[in-house]
Amino acid sequence: MRQERGPEFDELLSYIERELDFESGFYNDAYLDRRINARMRRTDTDSYRPYQRLLEDDEGEREQLLDSLSINVTGFFRNPEAWESLRGVLRDLTAEQRRVSVWSAPCADGREPYSIAMLALDDEEIDARRVEILGTDINRDILRTARAGRYETSQTTDIAAELEPLSATEPYVDREGDVFTVTDRVSDLVDFERHDLIRGPEKRDFDLVCCRNLLIYIDADYKVPIFETITGSLTEAGYLMIGMTETLPAEFRDRYDPVEKKHRIYRRA
Repeated sequence: MRQERGPEFDELLSYIERELDFESGFYNDAYLDRRINARMRRTDTDSYRPYQRLLEDDEGEREQLLDSLSINVTGFFRNPEAWESLRGVLRDLTAEQRRVSVWSAPCADGREPYSIAMLALDDEEIDARRVEILGTDINRDILRTARAGRYETSQTTDIAAELEPLSATEPYVDREGDVFTVTDRVSDLVDFERHDLIRGPEKRDFDLVCCRNLLIYIDADYKVPIFETITGSLTEAGYLMIGMTETLPAEFRDRYDPVEKKHRIYRRA
């Protein structure tokens, strides 16, 4: 049963911040409430204080909660129509006859950066030899999944359906029953590392940053630091792609020009 926020909830958040090293203040209350209450239901805990006692005694549940709080909703070619617009961006960038650096942040289990690699390899007008992709996430466990590049169809995830935008899947994934593993030619284009997009440092010289479906979970006060990091990490006139339901913070609208506004692709002004 959903709990109302009060002193017990605030005390639980303080414990999570202190003991799990998770900055709950970055995220909006609705997101935190959903994720915590989902774990409470899984553990048959009916209020915040008993759940905190469970966390104090159970290292496994601490790990489960931290994994749940990390934003890892993803899929291959999520919102396929947006990927058609991204195709044009990659064509234009590789046509400039130089290395093209792409950053997927947060990358969750790796399906977004691998999708970018597959798109580049699958399109004759994109020179995939020029493309290098970095996927970053704050969650170490999910980065291990990303590096393995192994995904399984389940009741909630149909990997074959996710890969339908490709002309063929055989060059890009090895399939054994319901298990799909990305091939070497895909994984060779992608590297992974841990990075905190809110507190971490800027990166440098990325031609394209994909930051999709993170901002809807983030408290408004922390969207500006995220965009400072992203903008500082882009090359001059570099591209930014955000989620289909997301918008640029007001402070950054004059720093980007729309390229495909419907699909939330912008270029640094």
